[in-house]
Amino acid sequence: MEKGLILPTCYLAPISWFAAYLQYQGQEVKVEKFEHFPKQTYRNRAHIYSPNGLLALSIPVVKGSKNHTIIKDVKISYDANWQKIHWKSLESGYRSSAYFEFYEDDLRPFYEKKIEYLFDFNEQLNEFLFKSLKLRKNYGFTSEYIKNAGNGTLDMRELINPKSESIYKTEEYYQVFSNYHGFIADLSIIDVLFNHGNRTLEIIRKSKFIQP
Repeated sequence: MEKGLILPTCYLAPISWFAAYLQYQGQEVKVEKFEHFPKQTYRNRAHIYSPNGLLALSIPVVKGSKNHTIIKDVKISYDANWQKIHWKSLESGYRSSAYFEFYEDDLRPFYEKKIEYLFDFNEQLNEFLFKSLKLRKNYGFTSEYIKNAGNGTLDMRELINPKSESIYKTEEYYQVFSNYHGFIADLSIIDVLFNHGNRTLEIIRKSKFIQP
């Protein structure tokens, strides 16, 4: 097994992100801070279950924050009221779930306050997620960009990607709208959290790594 792990920053990270973290818990885990911002990834996108099926929520970034901007320097754009749209989408998708009301008071402020940088926004959301999961947040950050992680480190920066199949297989669990659209895999961790509360870690720990 590799001796370390490097993860991308993610907006309301997918199940596969947390499955990887749990698999390498106790080893050196780092979140990438110096890569050039890649478009159409989980860095600023989260997948949730809506009444109509899979829904992608994307955080708009300030014009110019494209491929040549370092991820830690990417600024969030507030020209459009995306926070209101995202919150309404979360409510319509999970208001009827078993645990949404238990977490909503801690989550709602992220859709009211304005945080300048995407990386900081993701990290503050991670604080909320780790606290909600009762999981110790024990990872560091890269100090420079290294294309090939090497040294026995498993590089998940490109493997955890919405455009490819999940590298972790999670057993099917109850989802609010699965009777209408079937089970949807590797959604944001909040899909499990809102539906299963304290059982979330138990479900994710059973995820199996699929060698890419």
